[in-house]
Amino acid sequence: MSFFETNKIYCGDCLSLLKKMPSESVDLVITSPPYFQQRQYDTPGIGNEETLEEYINNLILVFKECVRVTKDTGSIVFNIGDKYQNGNLLLVPYRFAIKVQEEQIANLINELTWVKVNPTPKQDQKKLVPSKEPFFIFAKTGNYYFDKSKFMKHKDILFNGKSKNRNGIGMKYFELIENSSLSENQKELAKQELFEVIQEVKSGQLHSFRMKIKDIHALPYGGQAGGRLNQINNKGFTIIKIYGNSLKRDIIESTVETIKGNIHPAVYPEYVIQEIISLLSKENSIILDPFIGSGTTAVVARKLNRQFIGIDISEKYIEYAKDRIEKTENNYSELFL
Repeated sequence: MSFFETNKIYCGDCLSLLKKMPSESVDLVITSPPYFQQRQYDTPGIGNEETLEEYINNLILVFKECVRVTKDTGSIVFNIGDKYQNGNLLLVPYRFAIKVQEEQIANLINELTWVKVNPTPKQDQKKLVPSKEPFFIFAKTGNYYFDKSKFMKHKDILFNGKSKNRNGIGMKYFELIENSSLSENQKELAKQELFEVIQEVKSGQLHSFRMKIKDIHALPYGGQAGGRLNQINNKGFTIIKIYGNSLKRDIIESTVETIKGNIHPAVYPEYVIQEIISLLSKENSIILDPFIGSGTTAVVARKLNRQFIGIDISEKYIEYAKDRIEKTENNYSELFL
C-alpha cells in the first residue's frame, strides 16, 4: 500500500495524504469530519470555513478520495453533525448527502441513525433537545459487503434485549378468529396454523409473526400483496412470519460517550462503531478513518480483529489516540462483547 502501513496513524492534511494512497486499497471508510463551526479543535482545518457551501465542497473533495481508495466491495460511512444558524436548522448532513447524489459520486445505501440516550441539554426554551445524528452508508457498486446477521446480533430488538414471558403470545388472535366472519372450517384452519406458528416463536425458530384476518385487519400491501391477498381470499387469513434479520432496523441507541482524560471535543461511541464495522467488513479487513481524532475507529477495529489506517491533522490528538490504541493492543486477547 505504497508507504501507508496498517495499524498506524499518519499526521497531516487528510486530502493531501489520501491522494497518495493507492486506489481500491481499503475495505471500509468510517469517519466523522469536524462539524461546521461547531467545536474548537486543536488544529484549524475543515469545519472552520466561513460559509456552509465552502464546508460542503471541502467535504466532497475528501469524500471523492475516500471513494477512490475504497474497494468495489467496500463502503464509505460519514457521520456529520447539524447546526443552527440565526435560529434556522441548516440540515448540514443532508445537504452533504444530496451533493454526493447530485454529483453521482457513490450510492447512498442507508441512513443509520444514532439516537443519543443521554443528549446534552440545551438552554433554548423554544427548541427541543437534539438527540440524534445520521451515519450515511455509501457504496461504490452494488457488490458491497453487507453481513446483516452480524448487526445488533446480541440484542433482541422486539423485546428490547430483555427476557419476556411469551406464554401469552398470539392469544389475542384466537379471540379475533372466534369473533370473525370466517366460516367454521376457516376458523379451525386459522386456529391450527396460529397454534403452529406460536410454537415456532416459543422454540426460537421465528422472531415473531403477524396475522391478518379478513374483514378485521387492513389488507396487506407491497411486494407480496398478491400472495397475501390470495391467502386471505382463499382461507380468510394470512400469517406473516418475521425472522430475526428482518427486524434489524436503521437505528442504534447509545449514550454519548465520555472517556476519562479525553482531550478531543467530539468522541463518537465505540458501541455505534462496533455495529457498523461488524455490518460492513470481515475480520482482517482494512478500515480507514481520515479524521481519526481520539482514535475510536482504530480502537474498535483492533478489538474486532480488523486492521486500520488513521489520518489526523493534529499531533496532539494523534498522541492521545496512540495511547488509547496501545492500551487496546495490550488487552487484545479480551473479548469485545
